[in-house]
Amino acid sequence: MDESDIQALIEGTVKCFSTLVDAGTEVLAPYLVPDEGVPLLDYTGVISVSGARVGSIYFTAPSALIRHILVKHGRTDINEQVMADVVGEVANTISGNARRVFGHEFEISVPRVLTGKDELKTLKLGQRAFIVPIAWRQYQAALVVSLTENLGSL
Repeated sequence: MDESDIQALIEGTVKCFSTLVDAGTEVLAPYLVPDEGVPLLDYTGVISVSGARVGSIYFTAPSALIRHILVKHGRTDINEQVMADVVGEVANTISGNARRVFGHEFEISVPRVLTGKDELKTLKLGQRAFIVPIAWRQYQAALVVSLTENLGSL
């Protein structure tokens, strides 16, 4: 995974958030995942990637951010399932935007949504994983990218 790969995912994230919320979404500089692991938040949407690249893309967000997005879109029936659906859809949209850049060999799974600290411990990352912090209003979320070239597909 190189800088252009990460840039494509950042652009997909910006595009996703520009349709979800008003202006003001800031995507901060990506950095390598520290030794202590990924700082996962209340809801995490996981997309598995296969094809020319293999690994995972995670979108993780606090419940307050998700609630704010739902209220902004006029939803009043906010519950855990609806919030999980939003996180899964955001992860799917970001990955889908990246697929348009990387091409048909960038195969993405249906999103899986994890909540709770015990479930979040099951996430596995490759050797080079990056965190892309996302700020909107007072909220912090993150995109976590763990992709490598699939040498078996060459």
